[in-house]
Amino acid sequence: MTSVSSPVIGLGVYADDNPAPLEATLSSVIAIRVKETRQRKGLAIRTLSELTGISKGMLSKIENAQVSPSLATLARLAEALDAPLTSFFRGFDEERDAVFVKAGHGAEIRREGVASGHHYQQLGSMRGQHRRMTPQLVTLTEDAEVFPLYQHPGTEFLYMLSGVMAYGHGRAVYVLEPGDALQFDGEASHGPVELIKLPARFLSVTAVGVVHDAP
Repeated sequence: MTSVSSPVIGLGVYADDNPAPLEATLSSVIAIRVKETRQRKGLAIRTLSELTGISKGMLSKIENAQVSPSLATLARLAEALDAPLTSFFRGFDEERDAVFVKAGHGAEIRREGVASGHHYQQLGSMRGQHRRMTPQLVTLTEDAEVFPLYQHPGTEFLYMLSGVMAYGHGRAVYVLEPGDALQFDGEASHGPVELIKLPARFLSVTAVGVVHDAP
């Protein structure tokens, strides 16, 4: 399998023109957590100001990420809101992956035994424990006498975008037209058996369940 282009993988941080993006991100996280905690407690900014001795203007700036509060200020807020100090940082150090693929730039997948005119583009692949789903855009532009059959763990979902094809799964054959969907167990042999109207284009999503180690 050879890829000719790669998707863009971004970690969940904010794009910012600020020369100190890490500080800006931390301020944004604190702003969200302080505001949601205050609102959950049903407190107005004026009331929180009276409880903490922090001016309403400063509290407003904190909740709008316009300032980076000191630890002493956060400690006063935590005490007034009856919340752990660490709760204001929740989400800051959590890495979250996102995969963005521009139209036509998915990684091209080469499969042995696949006829010419059969194109597979991978639309994304998460890393580590999040790698449970593989989306592909499949385009079939040429007919072939013999189509390869596939078997793999997990479940596969097909959504027909254009063209018409007969798709086999086990002993059954389904005629898929635009808008049709097919979900099946990947352990059974499956694949196209006849291309009725070309080009045939469909979205394929393979999902594999999480495997837990035995206790």
